[in-house]
Amino acid sequence: MTISVMAKAFTAALLITTGLCFPQASPKEQVLKDRDTNSLVKPVYQSLPLGAIKPGGWLKDQLELEANGLAGNLFDFYRYVHDSKWIGGQSEYSPLDESSPYWFNGLVPLAFGLDDLRLQGQVRTFMDYVLDHQQDDGWLGPETTPQTRSLWARCYFLLGLMQYAQADASQTDKIVDAMHRYVNLAHSMLKDNFTGLIAKADDEFDPDGFGPIRAHEMHIPLGWLYENYPRNNSQVIWETMELMIEGSTQNKNDWRTFWVKGVYPEVTYAPRNQSYSSLFNHAVNVAEGLRYPLAIYRMNHDDALKTQTRTAVDLLGTYHKSLAGTIIGDEFVTDLNPSRGAELCTAAELTFSMAYIYQYLADNDIADWAEQVAFNALPGQISPDWWSHQYVQQENQPWSRNLTQKPEMWSNVASHGIVFGLEPNYPCCTVNHPQAYPKFLANSFVLTEDGGVAHVLLSPGIVTTSLDGNQVTIEADTSYPFGMGLNYSIKADSDFSFYVRIPGWATSSSTVVGLADQSSQQISPSDKGLQKFELSKGESHVAINLAAEPRVVTRANNTAAIYYGSLLYSLAVEFTDTVIPPAYYDGSGDVPLSSTTMHTHDHIMEPTSAWNVAIDPSQIKVVQADTSNLANPIWDFGAPPVELRVAAVEIDWPLAFDSPADPPLDPQITGKPFSARFVPFGSAKVHMAHLPVVNLSKVDLE
Repeated sequence: MTISVMAKAFTAALLITTGLCFPQASPKEQVLKDRDTNSLVKPVYQSLPLGAIKPGGWLKDQLELEANGLAGNLFDFYRYVHDSKWIGGQSEYSPLDESSPYWFNGLVPLAFGLDDLRLQGQVRTFMDYVLDHQQDDGWLGPETTPQTRSLWARCYFLLGLMQYAQADASQTDKIVDAMHRYVNLAHSMLKDNFTGLIAKADDEFDPDGFGPIRAHEMHIPLGWLYENYPRNNSQVIWETMELMIEGSTQNKNDWRTFWVKGVYPEVTYAPRNQSYSSLFNHAVNVAEGLRYPLAIYRMNHDDALKTQTRTAVDLLGTYHKSLAGTIIGDEFVTDLNPSRGAELCTAAELTFSMAYIYQYLADNDIADWAEQVAFNALPGQISPDWWSHQYVQQENQPWSRNLTQKPEMWSNVASHGIVFGLEPNYPCCTVNHPQAYPKFLANSFVLTEDGGVAHVLLSPGIVTTSLDGNQVTIEADTSYPFGMGLNYSIKADSDFSFYVRIPGWATSSSTVVGLADQSSQQISPSDKGLQKFELSKGESHVAINLAAEPRVVTRANNTAAIYYGSLLYSLAVEFTDTVIPPAYYDGSGDVPLSSTTMHTHDHIMEPTSAWNVAIDPSQIKVVQADTSNLANPIWDFGAPPVELRVAAVEIDWPLAFDSPADPPLDPQITGKPFSARFVPFGSAKVHMAHLPVVNLSKVDLE
């Protein structure tokens, strides 16, 4: 969301007086130091071209729901896409002109992941219009004056073009031609005092500076262009990537100065006493900023930047990671209080960031994190039919409605923030949420350094690829994360190595079938969590049966949350759901009818069962139903086949700002202990997951 922020001063005096030591980050010659050749570092695990991986099972169901829901219909009715300035319309919610590029970046992988001809027609129509109207100087987009031309939104359009070219070879030349023309212009603009990146006094774009703090986003599509279609233009592409980083450092938006212990905001409250721009605390920026050191590492080969990326992941995980796997920030990061909000855009961006970072660092817990946000935070913020979504999500959220009091527990979100609707609070999440699951699918299988294939983001799907001429097809038949079995059918022209990532939470009771004698054996993953299979040519079948125990994660003030496998669990709060016309994002009235359909509503969800409970996490029972035939939609309330029963008791729990207040430090019990039903958080659109702990007498867990 585009917002007003505080001053951006980042003074050298502070660095001197505090004695902080940052990684080197300033002039251009130091940004890319120690580079012998203009080569980009290859990831440990290489992603496959878009379209090589197709969804199966519940994930295919979800993507089809997405295609038939809000994401797949925005092009037909929603003013910020259907009437976008990028295709000759008049509508935009921000001077960044980002709405339809966000949409395009998410719809391309959805369209080609599903082989959906209707969606492919949408993105083709949009792309053709923009490319056919590329301006004489190479500019892509509707802006015609230097004062309105911001490089930022082009990053997401180029990401969409890159994915499109991978999926449809018939359009590659047209796309690459346009990208080169644009890069030549962007290069000249950046050389002219970073025109288009850093807004000057008379510029009308980007008044808050989102472009410079997200400058590294250009590196993924430009890196792809540089490696695959340089066309004797390598130096200009390379220098453009350099200049994007140089501009961000000049504007004091260098994430290498932020991902440092002692600088990173462990707990941040307003007013904020900090030396750096408040945009560093913007949760969506944080999700994207995790990739900044790697963008530079790819160019200068400095391993210290890989180390800093690991530091960034650890700092974020320690201080601002929600129980559901996203970043707590509404819109700015603060603390781990369960009444705080977490933006849907953040979950979408973080899903991709964790998948991307995992490919470079190969640390198992990072892939676990990608699954955690994809299987918990993301579905928890989207309606089962994919026609509505929230702006922010709370860990303790027993209702979803326009709050009756100004939500002063949030830093920059209004009272509609937790409503499931068309554009609650701000439209960015409406157009940006579609990217999450399609990119999760696209990164679920990867190529390994030894020429093999690994299944790393566990989910049902089929991958077809060629390993140096060895045609390989792998089908993953699984109900994971709802079931613990992973069954693979493989066809290959030649022998090859196949790997399956074993989640960090899997216990030693997990077994594998498919080794030399086809017997069931205990898993034996590598130190990176990969179980290896040496497969012969022809047909093969291997299976993994994961084992798990409920895990209790404690938080401050004697509170806790419960996980089973990769799923966070919530108290099952029964509720009523009333639909009303969708509200305009600023709360000034209803969305114009021309920008709605019969499916677009805001939802008022009110609890009809107790939500105010404390739990005794020493008493937990797993209740497992049949996982062989999952319900669709799987993220509907009551649909997942695995539930928990937990000893609980009702307590007195006051409200603050029309939300549950902080979990009571000394819970006052008001009822008798009982067996509480807990369901996967992603299926509980109203939920309580961050609960006080009490000791209870033995409860019969039914």
